[in-house]
Amino acid sequence: MTTISKKQKEVLTKAKKQKTYTYEEVLESAVAYFNGDELAGTTWMNKYAMKDYDGEFVEKNPDDMHKRMANEFGRIEADYKLKYNLNGSAKFLSKYGQEREDLTEAKVYSLFKEFGYIIPQGSVMSSLGNHYKLASLSNCIVVPELHDSYGGVFYTDQQLAQLFKRRCGVGVDISNLRPAGSSVSNAAGSTSGAVSFMNRFSHTTREVAQNGRRGALMLSMDIAHPDVEDFITIKQDLQKVTGANISIRLSDEFMHAVEANAEYTHKWPIESDNPKFTKTVNAKELWNTIIQCAHNTAEPGLIFWDRQHWYSTSSVYPGYKNTSTNPCSEIAMQGGDSCRLIALNLYNFVDNPFTKDASFRMEDFYKATYEGQRLMDDLVDLETEAIGRILNKVDADDEPENIKMVEKETWELLLKTGKEGRRTGLGFTALADMVAALGMAIDSDEAIAMVESMMKEKCRAEFDSSIDMSLSRGSFVGFDSKIEKTSEFVQMLEKELPD
Repeated sequence: MTTISKKQKEVLTKAKKQKTYTYEEVLESAVAYFNGDELAGTTWMNKYAMKDYDGEFVEKNPDDMHKRMANEFGRIEADYKLKYNLNGSAKFLSKYGQEREDLTEAKVYSLFKEFGYIIPQGSVMSSLGNHYKLASLSNCIVVPELHDSYGGVFYTDQQLAQLFKRRCGVGVDISNLRPAGSSVSNAAGSTSGAVSFMNRFSHTTREVAQNGRRGALMLSMDIAHPDVEDFITIKQDLQKVTGANISIRLSDEFMHAVEANAEYTHKWPIESDNPKFTKTVNAKELWNTIIQCAHNTAEPGLIFWDRQHWYSTSSVYPGYKNTSTNPCSEIAMQGGDSCRLIALNLYNFVDNPFTKDASFRMEDFYKATYEGQRLMDDLVDLETEAIGRILNKVDADDEPENIKMVEKETWELLLKTGKEGRRTGLGFTALADMVAALGMAIDSDEAIAMVESMMKEKCRAEFDSSIDMSLSRGSFVGFDSKIEKTSEFVQMLEKELPD
C-alpha cells in the first residue's frame, strides 16, 4: 500500500472538485478539434488527455491540455523574472534578447495553441501539470554502463522497470559485459556473454505497462566488443529481442579498416590498452554482415560513435561522456541523463502554403526557436519538480528500504544529472510538409538549400537563447570554454556563426 501524506490528500480533495466529461463528450469535442479526424482525436484521448483517479476525463480537447502546460511554463518563467540579476550584463544579450517581451503564460499558450508553433511532446503533454499521474517528464533516459556481474545486470534490469513505469524510454549499452566463453568465478565456470542478456531486458520492456503502450528500449554495443557479430545478427531471428531496438557504436578505427579492407581487432574491456580478450576479423566482411542484416530487418542501427562524441557539446566534458542513445537513436547521452522533448512545427511558419506566393517566415521562426529554447530550460526545472514528487512517493511507500534502494538511487541520479547538466532537446516536426507547402520537391537542390538555411537560423536562435540564459540564469555546473572548444560542433559554430 501507498501512504498518502496530508499534502497529497489536499491535492486529491482539490482535484476531485474538477469538472469531468463523459467519453462521448470528449470524443465529440476532440474529433471536432481535429477537423473530423477520429484517429487523431482518439489518440489524444488515450495518450494525453488528463483523467482523474476514477478514470474520468477532466480535459475536453487539446486546448485544455495546452492551457494546462502553459500554466506550468508560465509559473517557471515568472519565478525566473524575480531572480534575474544581470549585474550590468544586459548589453551582452543578443539583439532579440534585449528587445523581447517577457514570456508570460498567455504568450506561452499562444505558441502552443492548436499545435501552432511549439509542441511539447510525449511525456510532457501527458504528465506536465497532471496531478493525477505520478510520471516523469523525460521522454528518454540513458542508464549508466552495466557493471560486469550478475548483480550489475539485475540492477540495470530493475532500473529499466522503475523508469518504464514512469513513462520513460531507456537506452542501455552492454559493451561492459564480458564476451561469451570468458571465465567467471561461479558454478558455471564461463559466461554466456553479453548478448545472452538482451532478451532479459527485452522482456522487461514488454512486461511493464504504460497505459496501453509498452516501454521503449535501445540496446547498443561497441564494434570493439568480441561478441558484436552475435549482437548484429540476433534480430534476424524475429522471435528474439522483440521489445528493443538495437544499434552498433561504430568507431573511426573500424570504418578506416573497412575502407582499407584490412583486419580489425576486437578487444575486451573495449577501452583497455591491455585487454583480457582479443579477436581479429576482416573488417569489410563484418561490415557486409551489418549491411545485410540492416537490409533484411532494418536493424541494427549504425551510430558513428567517434563522430557523435567529438561533434557533441557535452560528451567532450570529463564526467559527461556519452554511453548510449535514446530508443530512437536521436541523441546520445551520458549514463543517468535524460531528454525532455519540445518540437517546432515548421509547417505553420509557411505563409500562403501550396501557392506560387508561398514563403517561410524566417524572422518569426527565429523568435519561436529562441523562446522554445527558454521553455526547454524551464522544462528542466519542471522535471526536477516531478522527480522530487516521485522521490517523496518512494519515501512514503510501505516497502523495506533495501527493496526500494534501486528506485531511489535511479531517480536521485537523474535529479543530480538534470540539475547539473540541464540537457535540452528542441527538435522540429513537419519538415516534409513545410518543403511541400513551399512548392519544392523534398530531394531538390532548392529544398536542401532552404532546409540548410532554416537549420542555420534555428541553431543561431538556440545559441543566442542559451547564451542569454547563461548571463541571466547562470551556466551549467562545470562550464569551461576551453573544453567547449574541443567540440567539433563549437568549432563549426566559430566558422558558420562567428557572432
